[in-house]
Amino acid sequence: MLLQKGQTMGEWIELEALDGEGRFAAWQARPEGGGKAAIIVIQEIFGVNPEIRGKAESWAEKGYLAIAPDMFWRFAPRYEADPDVPEQRDHAMQIRAQFDLEKAARDVEVAIRYARALGASKIGVIGFCAGGSVAYLAATRTDVDASVGYYGRLIVDHLNEAHAIARPVLLHFGVEDPSIPAEIREKIHRGLESHPRVTIHDYAGAGHGFAATSGRRRNEEAAALADRRTEEFFAKHLC
Repeated sequence: MLLQKGQTMGEWIELEALDGEGRFAAWQARPEGGGKAAIIVIQEIFGVNPEIRGKAESWAEKGYLAIAPDMFWRFAPRYEADPDVPEQRDHAMQIRAQFDLEKAARDVEVAIRYARALGASKIGVIGFCAGGSVAYLAATRTDVDASVGYYGRLIVDHLNEAHAIARPVLLHFGVEDPSIPAEIREKIHRGLESHPRVTIHDYAGAGHGFAATSGRRRNEEAAALADRRTEEFFAKHLC
């Protein structure tokens, strides 16, 4: 058991960044009755918003300690946006240019160390959009036990790191995703599908953000299938 008995109520905590950069927030959800492993939940460009906090809560309900670190803390701490509100979506698209993938990977390392300090012997990382690319980097740069990336476009820029993948990786892409066109998905497939630890699924009719828990982006059929595969993947590799 990782934790004392508790509830799946989430709360904000603070983590110390590497190299003394500062402190940043993370949403933590603890499972009732203790946990079997930990899952780091990596946000989209819309921040650790109710969607991401809800995903963390969902993993806690399944028995995992869940931690969702604030990836925008260096330039927009505690940022939240709703992708279904045009003005908020546009603002998130504007400020995403300040997001540094390299620094985000270091912040995930902080969350991993924190989870291990709480007693987690196995840790998974799951990320969405920009977070999906961060989840891939967690697989190439950290000792995380399993990684899942949903529609991570920037993976294509880091295929040269595939040799460093030592533990299982699961990737999900929507076939109708305009931000990850067929040529990019093909490059990712060519670069990774022969790797014995990488599994890639493409979802017909699904666009970007298809696994959102609600809203206009959600594709019910694709989301249900991808999420079931993810849950089975973590159950296999983290338990």
